[in-house]
Amino acid sequence: MTDFANLVAGGRRLGPLLAAVLADHPDPALLAAIPNGVPVALGIAETVAGPLRALKVARSDDGVVIEPMPDLGGRAVVVIDDGVETGTVARAASAALRESGVSSLILAVPVCPMEALADLKDRYDAIVAVVRPMARRDLAWHYADFDTIDEATAMRLLWDHNAIS
Repeated sequence: MTDFANLVAGGRRLGPLLAAVLADHPDPALLAAIPNGVPVALGIAETVAGPLRALKVARSDDGVVIEPMPDLGGRAVVVIDDGVETGTVARAASAALRESGVSSLILAVPVCPMEALADLKDRYDAIVAVVRPMARRDLAWHYADFDTIDEATAMRLLWDHNAIS
């Protein structure tokens, strides 16, 4: 049995949990990790209002590189992704965003295994996850349809969302 029908469904279940955490953070910046964080963010957006921005993630021989994000100093920032497997993207995002002077940093993912949570809780002010399994599994295991998308589709979905929000 899987935890979520698809990535959007994971976001829909995550939305109310994130909304409760954001009650003390007016006007947070919502950053969807490209590409698979976007469908999750679209599910969250049904509960949590606001524009969604792209958190561009590049993988290279040096590991994961996060594209710089302007205009985040002093704001609460939410990093949204499809889940945590090894925590590589979440760690890179936290390091890059802390350097930009954010006031609060929140990780919102449908799945975060307990072994990754131990490391990430020192990097984020809050971690919001629907499922916190004891052991790490491939993220696809948690979704009936792990409907991954490419970067171009992710950017188009963000554009469409923000145009009608």
